[in-house]
Amino acid sequence: MVILDGGVMKAIIFDMDGVLVDSMPYHAEAWQQAFAEAGISVKKKEIYELEGSNHMQTVDIIFRRAGRVPTDKDAEELSRRKIEIFNRIEKVMPFDGMRELIAELAPVYMLAVVSGSNRKTVHGLMNKFFLGAFSVIITGDDVKKSKPDPEPYLMAVEKLGVSKEECIVIENAPLGIRSAKSAGLQCIAVVAYLGRESLEEADVIVESHGELGRALQSFHQLRETVI
Repeated sequence: MVILDGGVMKAIIFDMDGVLVDSMPYHAEAWQQAFAEAGISVKKKEIYELEGSNHMQTVDIIFRRAGRVPTDKDAEELSRRKIEIFNRIEKVMPFDGMRELIAELAPVYMLAVVSGSNRKTVHGLMNKFFLGAFSVIITGDDVKKSKPDPEPYLMAVEKLGVSKEECIVIENAPLGIRSAKSAGLQCIAVVAYLGRESLEEADVIVESHGELGRALQSFHQLRETVI
């Protein structure tokens, strides 16, 4: 078992998009097309920075940045349209080495996924690539408040039945890191679509998915050297 500050690690909680699967370029493209149909131009980086938000929150933020206030109908229609486009264009695959890492971790630790994506997308990708590996799956449809609110990670900890000191979170986006830290959890961030400067709230930053296994095995040492 890896020793964490305050206890022995029993559970590892993973974000999905950008951590387990290389999916954010497809999410960003789908959002760009959906918002363009509503007369709003949005850059991919804006979507990457909002990773972890659920669809309703993403629509609200982007509309307000454009000087508009979305109605419930706007949010519902754009969310539906984004999902349609994503399902048509996505060619999502796990990051190199992640299936092997999860296979190594699953017999030793309780594993959970916390994602801001909709329930159908999350469960579909987990069943396709990581069937049976995760005992707890929290999606954007399961919470009232999405990341950066702590609710998604607090829900995962409760369903895992462990203490906060016995968990660690793997994230790749600033809103997700803030959610984990606000929930009182330790967090390793992996560089995926944004630079290190966007991930500085994490306890540890690793430069690639290939480093995650080593980071989990030497958490205390990396606290001293990586950040």
